[in-house]
Amino acid sequence: MVATFVLRGLCRARAVLRCSPAELLRAPRRGHRLTPADDELYQRTRISLLQRDSPQSMYIDSYSSRGFTVNGNRVLGPCALLPHSVVQWNVGTHRDITEESFSLFWLLEPQIEIVVVGTGDRTERLQPQVLQALRQRGIAVEVQDTPNACATFNFLCHEGRVTGAALIPPPGGTVLTSCRTNHQELT
Repeated sequence: MVATFVLRGLCRARAVLRCSPAELLRAPRRGHRLTPADDELYQRTRISLLQRDSPQSMYIDSYSSRGFTVNGNRVLGPCALLPHSVVQWNVGTHRDITEESFSLFWLLEPQIEIVVVGTGDRTERLQPQVLQALRQRGIAVEVQDTPNACATFNFLCHEGRVTGAALIPPPGGTVLTSCRTNHQELT
């Protein structure tokens, strides 16, 4: 019985060998090189470059332990970013953040959708009554460490969202540069 299976396998192997060399050349081969027949060469590829889309939008260019660079302008110390302006924010640490320190965000028209809070080099918890006061006024709050808060703010601005940021510079020598987005299409 085993011999029958072996003989059948050999017969099938001979059938493959009976193919002409021209038929073997036409058989599709896949390797590391692409040929013009491959569809991959004719598809478009989308990449993201980090650049400013809109000159009137607020973008954080960089930050350091001394402050921020916003749209090319240096701001020393903690700051509050509004859709079209930057103001000094009178807080020293996350413990100094009160409901009153956020009041400028709910006085604006059009209303801010989300406030991104950067609490320094670590994500710190804010007082629950402060968060509740913002949420009662219809403003979402995202509390992060300052490096991530800068990136989140830039991303939300790029999406066209009405965004504010309340940022405390991180201590130490940390620096972020060029956090901008722009979509381009290559062919």
